[in-house]
Amino acid sequence: MSTPGYRTRAERFDDLVLDAVEDLERRWARQLEGVEFAVEDVPPSDPAPWESGGVPLGRYFPADTGLPHRIVVYRRPVEARAHDAADLPDLVRDVVVEQVAHLLGRAPDEVDPGYDDGH
Repeated sequence: MSTPGYRTRAERFDDLVLDAVEDLERRWARQLEGVEFAVEDVPPSDPAPWESGGVPLGRYFPADTGLPHRIVVYRRPVEARAHDAADLPDLVRDVVVEQVAHLLGRAPDEVDPGYDDGH
């Protein structure tokens, strides 16, 4: 079976998130064990209590009874914020890094020395 020659924009975005997660898992394997990563098109309309103004690009959900820690990246807001197609992989990586930093209680540049919050 061959791989499809055409990948949708959503599939390419999923690949960018997966690449960023795999990168971080090499450094933080033990701490990220069992954490679920997901992509959703848009965030729910109700903001989290700590979010003020603006549309979130990602969100970290702490573990809850029977549910693991979860990090979600919101595809459409991230795509809208990217300056161009070349900027998108860096922005995706930065959003994933920020959410992992929140999970770990660390600064984003501690989680990934290549982190750039210049978006």
